[in-house]
Amino acid sequence: MDIPENDEGWRAKLTPEQFQVLRKHGTERAGTSPLNMEHREGTFRCAGCGLELFTSDTKFDSGTGWPSFWAPMANAVETTTDRTLGMARTEVHCARCKGHLGHVFEDGPRPTGLRYCMNGVSLDFEPKQP
Repeated sequence: MDIPENDEGWRAKLTPEQFQVLRKHGTERAGTSPLNMEHREGTFRCAGCGLELFTSDTKFDSGTGWPSFWAPMANAVETTTDRTLGMARTEVHCARCKGHLGHVFEDGPRPTGLRYCMNGVSLDFEPKQP
């Protein structure tokens, strides 16, 4: 997949909301993503570059209003420290295009105890083929 080199290229590729979240570290409003209610088997990909990020078997209902997962796929995401709200949070980025996906918290279910709280607009869902 072709990854744009600048904001102009990203603006042409993404919707305004996707651009705000993936490229400008925004956050979609809780409860607005249809992917929060997605329960089919399949794979969640980066909406920016198509990299496979999460499988449906790691998705769970966190009650937060955002799609949540207890683990990403191997080598799919990277993390950095986000101090924008006066506290330290762990920000999650796509390993390939570096798009902002959301944050990870240590209040998730077993087996990892992690909650990857993702912006649905930063993801595309690909249902498993029969």
